Amino acid sequence: MDDVLDESVSEEDLRKFERRYHDSLAQGTVTHGTQFEYAWCLIRSKYQTDIKRGIFLLEDLSKGGNDAGRRDCIYYLAIGNAKIKEYSKALGYTKVLLQVEPGNRQVQTLKNTIEKRMEREGLKGMAIIGGAALALAMTKTATKEVSENGAVKVNSYRDFPSTNHKPAAAQPLFICPEISLMMGCVIIFILASVCYVNSVNGSFVFDDTEAIVNNDDAKGKTPLNEIFFNDFWGTSLNHKSSHKSYRPLTILSFRLNYIFNGLDPRPFHLTNLLLHSICCTLSLVIFSTLLGETRPRLSFITAVIFSVHPVHSEAVSGIVGRADLLCGIFYFLSIYFYARHLNGGSSTSFAISMASCAIAMFCKEQGITVLGVLAVYDVTRSLTGTLNFTNVMKRKDILQRFSMMAVVGVALLYVRLSVMGSSGAPAFQRVDNPASFADSLMTRTLSYNYVYSIHALLLLWPHWLCFDWSMGCIPLIHQVMDPRNLGSLFFWIVMFSAIFKALFSPSLRQRKYLTLGLALMAVPFLPATNIFFRVGFVVAERVLFMPVAGYCLVVVYGAEKLNVFFFRHYKLWILRCCLLAVVMTFGLKSFRRNLDWQDEGRLFLSGLAVCPLNAKVHYNIGKNAADRGLRDVAIDRYEKALELNPDYDQAMNNLANLLKDLGRFQSAEDWLIKAINVRPDFAAAWMNLGIVQALLRKHKDARMSYLTALSHRRKYPDCYYNLGNLYLELERFREAEEAFRNATLLQPTHVLAWTNLIVMLDNTGQSQRSESTALEALALLPNEANLHFSLAGILGKQSQFKESEFHFLSAIRLNPHSPIYHTNLGVLYHRWKKFQQAEQSYQRALTLDPTWKSATENLKLLQKAKHNQFAS
Repeated sequence: MDDVLDESVSEEDLRKFERRYHDSLAQGTVTHGTQFEYAWCLIRSKYQTDIKRGIFLLEDLSKGGNDAGRRDCIYYLAIGNAKIKEYSKALGYTKVLLQVEPGNRQVQTLKNTIEKRMEREGLKGMAIIGGAALALAMTKTATKEVSENGAVKVNSYRDFPSTNHKPAAAQPLFICPEISLMMGCVIIFILASVCYVNSVNGSFVFDDTEAIVNNDDAKGKTPLNEIFFNDFWGTSLNHKSSHKSYRPLTILSFRLNYIFNGLDPRPFHLTNLLLHSICCTLSLVIFSTLLGETRPRLSFITAVIFSVHPVHSEAVSGIVGRADLLCGIFYFLSIYFYARHLNGGSSTSFAISMASCAIAMFCKEQGITVLGVLAVYDVTRSLTGTLNFTNVMKRKDILQRFSMMAVVGVALLYVRLSVMGSSGAPAFQRVDNPASFADSLMTRTLSYNYVYSIHALLLLWPHWLCFDWSMGCIPLIHQVMDPRNLGSLFFWIVMFSAIFKALFSPSLRQRKYLTLGLALMAVPFLPATNIFFRVGFVVAERVLFMPVAGYCLVVVYGAEKLNVFFFRHYKLWILRCCLLAVVMTFGLKSFRRNLDWQDEGRLFLSGLAVCPLNAKVHYNIGKNAADRGLRDVAIDRYEKALELNPDYDQAMNNLANLLKDLGRFQSAEDWLIKAINVRPDFAAAWMNLGIVQALLRKHKDARMSYLTALSHRRKYPDCYYNLGNLYLELERFREAEEAFRNATLLQPTHVLAWTNLIVMLDNTGQSQRSESTALEALALLPNEANLHFSLAGILGKQSQFKESEFHFLSAIRLNPHSPIYHTNLGVLYHRWKKFQQAEQSYQRALTLDPTWKSATENLKLLQKAKHNQFAS
């Protein structure tokens, strides 16, 4: 009998039965005999890892089948455990066999052989105890007869606990061990938080400035109800320039951040981090629900990859990405409650699912697509046969649910379109999405399909991440022979292959995985396809936030299928290392990408490495350089942007402003004229042209430029301010006052307009009106130093020294480093005959700026006056 424990199978036989088993497993047609033959070969292998795998397969088989089949399984389980020196279990199996067949000499011989080996190894006593415990455990729930002496008697192998037999699918065992759902949620939350924790140190970058810093809706400066009638950027949805992006609940979350923390970016980023961690934790719950795992295993790996995927960096590190985070949370909640509805038929769960869909849509428009995902999930869960339209139409319960979801979808679309009003679709520019403006259908089709393949590549290998992909970053495809079409072709070959497998695979498991994975990838991406309407981007990483979930499902299913080839434990480490490498690479890439999003300088430079042909990247680098005072760098980047895109009107406008500051007025005028020729309704360019023309003494042209700017943008306080300056220079004081007043009405905090109005009234002999205007301005802006300074000068001229002193001191308190404030206070004291205080004020002004001429001259006059006074 020692030969039984020592014999080994040939490599050729093992390969043959292995191939047969895995072919059957892939087709979902594994029989009891196929699995048993493969397990029998594994048990006789000389490798312990093979033996352990064989034990797993036999344990699965021992739960079903006839008595003879169970007997063989238990017998070889005894041999297998003995070969790996699990003697306690081996003896337990032999005792089970002998209880049913006390006279079986083959089993008795095996038992004796095991005991002899144990004696040689000094383990007999311990193993006998362990074997007895195992035998008792295996029989305690069986049908028993109790003899007169109280011994337990087992009548048949069928008396042992049994379950419905299914062919063993061993792959999940080796990819990842099972964990509890609660523990998995804790791990995912921590992992997502750690991976993106460095995003908290970021500032407001790129779109954050317009959506939050410059958005009165986000800062609570508009009535609360207005956020439901304005777009994401604070513009009325009915306005022709509106972006039409409608995300009121996201704006509401920004508003709450602002109420508690102002414009401190850290709480904004921290909120994003927490939302992402919650979303990733929910993803584990959803994947477990979709895959039917009560103790996550494959769903845990899927959630891990989802949590660390670098495509999420833009949504987490860019504060405006909160729209995707909030949408993702309620997207998952909608799926979860719909699954609960299917489990228990609860109408409350269905209502919560639909409400979650609505909330998701009001966080970001993409949220409504969850209805399509729910429909696919419903079909895959409710139908066990091949997925086809006929089978769906036969199920009244499915049709009823689809009808209710259709009503919800139509209602949400009606609300969305009603809020948008009659202004129509957003008016994007050609540079935002060049393919959508192409006249040729072939160009549009080829370019769109190539863009789809780029998005798929970012899911597969997110190495080329960029904050903006517009303006020539991806040149249009005009010809079929363009080699980039090979990428599109490969993408569709893979997609159609996956779709075919999802629909017609004989394996229910394969159909389920692929169908759900493809649905989560494709359905949320539909709004970005340009099929239904034109979008304002070429490639956008944020639109992949939900498709990543589907990608992760497909990847993990593919990893499970690879176990067919990595079936041995000594080979399986390759697959495990590959998965670990993917997780670590993605995690490190995300951590590194978060650093790029911490400030605009790094973000824009990172885009240059990915999209060097993108004029907008160069434009943003120039804009950032200009903000930091690096004029030469800014001019160089603007010129490069214009080289790549000669019609880039915003680059022309900004370049002209820099040239104006350098005194190159004629060049600035030339660029601004080009800008308004490209975009005739470019209000800012018209205003800047007016400023340059005023500097060139072209007053008539300047006035017409300002008025043209105001015709394109009626509420333009800066333009009214500059028009007022033009009238002031032309000494048309009434018109200047009207222009300044319009500026302050449109923007009550426009300090320069208030100041110039006050000074103009004072200089034209209207001191009383000047004083009342200054008081009016201070009522609105009590902490504005320049207004206090202007009023102090007016009061000083009227010899109201005490009141003037109060406002001078107020101005100095608010801005103590201005030498002109101290100088004019000294003049006041000088006239007030308070020479000592006057001297101290002049000296403070000179301390701040030793070259301050008026302070020096007034100090000399003061000292001369003191000397004359002393001499007399």
